[in-house]
Amino acid sequence: MQLAMADINAAFTGAVPELYTRYIGPIFFEPYAAELVVRLKGMSFGRLLETACGTGIVTRALAAALPETVAITATDLNDPMLDFAKMQPGAERVQWQQADAQDLPFPGQTFDVVVCQFGVMFFPDKEKAYREALRVLKPGGRFVFDVWDRVETIDLAFMVHKTLTEMFPDDPPRFIERTAMGYYDVAKIRADLARAGFMESTADTRRLPCHITSARHGALGMIQGSPVGAEVTARDPSGLDKAVDAVTQAITERFGPGPIEATMQAHIVTAMRPAR
Repeated sequence: MQLAMADINAAFTGAVPELYTRYIGPIFFEPYAAELVVRLKGMSFGRLLETACGTGIVTRALAAALPETVAITATDLNDPMLDFAKMQPGAERVQWQQADAQDLPFPGQTFDVVVCQFGVMFFPDKEKAYREALRVLKPGGRFVFDVWDRVETIDLAFMVHKTLTEMFPDDPPRFIERTAMGYYDVAKIRADLARAGFMESTADTRRLPCHITSARHGALGMIQGSPVGAEVTARDPSGLDKAVDAVTQAITERFGPGPIEATMQAHIVTAMRPAR
């Protein structure tokens, strides 16, 4: 029983945006947001588009780091995630807009940079999304995005995956392995970009520490702050608390109750639109 993309989108509703931002954001996304910002710090003017911005973790980091002469537009398919992002401090200078990364509502050659953090894995047609990024970029513009490496390289995610597989051996949840961390092959990513029209791309594999205040906070975030929770309740309507308890125990057995430092690995990809 796997979640379809429509179900994944629907799973980012209710309390999920807040839990996602409170728990998952500091663990997984803020460290890589800083990596993306470093790659864009030389941008002193122009227009930047972020796709699949979620609750705006990268958006706020970009808004804090880049001068006002850089106009930032942040988009996401999911309205509840955008609504949460708009209410966060530092969101005022950003233009927020609901949009599908596979069908962007912008004229061609509008933006100098397109950014996407841990979003392309969720696009049903990745080449189409890449063609859209290419279309809205100005000649010589950059498309910068990151994707997770295989699940075994992300300590906490692998523990969730392993624990839930043990809980549901006949029908294990596969969102983490197949979707969130299922698009890790750098050669395939670069080939997909080339087919979409990006003639030049690089991938920088970065292993970073991730920190959580407690094992339980990590379990809450990864179960209830993501579509994993929907996978659990689809198999056992009363299983959410049991899953959180089991993952908390697994993390505690390996790292202690907290504070905890684990490791994670992702690929940061830069693709260039040809200058002509």
